[in-house]
Amino acid sequence: MSRKRLKAKSLLSSLPQELKEAIGLNKTSEKKAEDTSTHEEGDERPTKRRKMDSLLPQKSIKYDATGLAPFYGNEAQVPRHLLKYYAQRQRLFSRYAEGCLLDEEGWYSVTPELIADQIAERCRCDTIIDAFCGVGGNAIAFAKTCERVIAIDNSPVRLALARHNATIYGVVDRIEFILADFVSFARTLATSSTVGRVDVVFLSPPWGGIDYQTLSTPNPTLGPRAILSAPDVDDKGQSLQKEQGATPEERAPQYSLASLKPLHGRELFSLVRRITPHVAFYLPRNQDLQEVSDLVTRSTDVLPNDGPSQSSSSPSPREGEIVEVEEEWMGSKLKALTCYFGGLATGQEYLWN
Repeated sequence: MSRKRLKAKSLLSSLPQELKEAIGLNKTSEKKAEDTSTHEEGDERPTKRRKMDSLLPQKSIKYDATGLAPFYGNEAQVPRHLLKYYAQRQRLFSRYAEGCLLDEEGWYSVTPELIADQIAERCRCDTIIDAFCGVGGNAIAFAKTCERVIAIDNSPVRLALARHNATIYGVVDRIEFILADFVSFARTLATSSTVGRVDVVFLSPPWGGIDYQTLSTPNPTLGPRAILSAPDVDDKGQSLQKEQGATPEERAPQYSLASLKPLHGRELFSLVRRITPHVAFYLPRNQDLQEVSDLVTRSTDVLPNDGPSQSSSSPSPREGEIVEVEEEWMGSKLKALTCYFGGLATGQEYLWN
């Protein structure tokens, strides 16, 4: 696959000053993350963080986030509602035992490492933006296949945890960690002269929390169904609950792009396509695929170099474009779907030119 290669120059350093000021762009600092983690509303304790033994080697101490999130060494330390995720810790981060850190949201939202590696191979390019990087699972994987990774999150704590974890994997120097609201960042970048510098955007926005399936709606073509989920498994692949007697269609209702945060998935996709046509969209396993198809068959967004907008009723700006949907499995469990657009979809490699 022919991919455009650029000279190794930071995308961020080339941004116009007005763009940096518009989005309040700055690299995250441990001090800001520490203040957030130790000073909550109504908390009158000193903001100085309690000194703890670092989980990182001495040479990497400046990236240490020890104390921002608990490191669980055994099941007895884990809150009950996180036990099923802790049982899969080696699938989330194969180097977890070396000190990887996750906050509560990270435990149920980070992409399992093997899946992240698969997505990263498909997204191999020069510059990629990880729009909602969380604790760094995907950003670490992208750093193995891409020349430059821009990891964005609006939480200073999660960004510090992501950099901590990237240090453990030895790829921290290939990732630029940016504390910013992605929507504001994207809207400003889309109108900047540097927009063409981004090859791929990876979208993995919040699905709605640990109980995201309750936001889904039943598939009307299947009639009334019980809301069942596929069984969770431990590190050895053993089921943590009894198998439910249901077909894949019966296991869960359909998830809508409208349930994504911080804005409707259709709006988010349209915004990102103003930056690059090459998009990977990570979605729940029960995502309504008609909505995904409509992103290209009913799109009205204007892609870079496609000329002026036509009208709100115009068809897709790339006639005949397809979207490739890849199922992400871990053992016998379907975890998620990754939808590839533009040149990332098999058979559309010519769109890279």
